[in-house]
Amino acid sequence: MAKAKGKEKKSREKESEFQERVVQIRRVTKVVKGGKKLSFRAIVVVGNEKGQVGVGVGKASDVIGAVKKGVADGKKHLIDVPLTKANSIPHPATATGGGAKVLMRPAAPGTGVIAGGAVRTVLELAGVKNILAKQLGSDNPLNNARAAVNALAGLRTLSDVAQERGIPVEQLYSV
Repeated sequence: MAKAKGKEKKSREKESEFQERVVQIRRVTKVVKGGKKLSFRAIVVVGNEKGQVGVGVGKASDVIGAVKKGVADGKKHLIDVPLTKANSIPHPATATGGGAKVLMRPAAPGTGVIAGGAVRTVLELAGVKNILAKQLGSDNPLNNARAAVNALAGLRTLSDVAQERGIPVEQLYSV
């Protein structure tokens, strides 16, 4: 019995390391035979501010249920973000999500997070402290959040590049 409580406590501590922020809640309707059926869609960003972040979407007949489903979906789609010592990203990145396009550039320490809307939420929950970002195209929060996650997922570190080329990291600097 004591072991079961210990495991339960550990799993709660692990879960509590993740923060969740609701980006948008939208009431949606479906026309059925008897009239309109109302439900809610929640866009949730989940992250631990240490380099892991995910975007989730949940739909349910009540707001609480939709947010819960969104959190579960966000945890299923977590990605690892390589952060530099200055809590920035290693190189500029561009990505799309639907009709949205997001540009990201690393910034010097003390700059802060210069980004808007859903992109700002994704970057803050990923643990990025110094960055410049711009949303282009669509204003849709879901597509912008997904574009931000795609840009962060496409980042590579020096060790990743060296491993792809099959050479040691020191050789990258010598050229």
